[in-house]
Amino acid sequence: MDMRQITPHFYAAPQIGPEDMAEIVAAGIKLVLCNRPDGEVPPSHQCAAIQAAAEAAGLEFAVQPLTHQTMTAEVIAANRALMDRCEGPVLAYCASGTRSTIAWALAAARDMPADDIIKAARAGGYDLTHLGPTLVAVAQMAR
Repeated sequence: MDMRQITPHFYAAPQIGPEDMAEIVAAGIKLVLCNRPDGEVPPSHQCAAIQAAAEAAGLEFAVQPLTHQTMTAEVIAANRALMDRCEGPVLAYCASGTRSTIAWALAAARDMPADDIIKAARAGGYDLTHLGPTLVAVAQMAR
C-alpha cells in the first residue's frame, strides 16, 4: 500500500484493498474516505468490499466518489465536512490519490495559504503547482 501523508490529519493513497486495513489502523487512521467511483474498479475493490473490511477493522468509512465532472463546490464542501468531523487522521483514496489530494487542497484553500497547500501535496508526492491560481481564487471567494 502506498499511503502518503499530506498533513498530520490528511493522508492520500492510490486504490486500497481489504488486505490493507491492518496497516491503515497501525498508522492511526480513523476514517477511510473512498473518493473512487465503483465503475472504475472490479467488485473486489468497490466501496462495499472496502467498507466491510474497514468497519471490521474498527475504522469509520465514508463514500464520496469524485470525477472531474463531480468535483463541484458542493462536493468539495461535503468532502471537507466528512474530514472535519473526524477526530483523527483521514485516509482518502482514489485511483492514484491525485483526485483525493485535489479535493483536500480545494477545501483547505479556505484557511491555508496556496503555497503551503502545494508544498504539503508535493511532500506527499502530488504536484499541484498547476492549481495555484485556483487555490488563490478559492481563498478569495471564502473571505
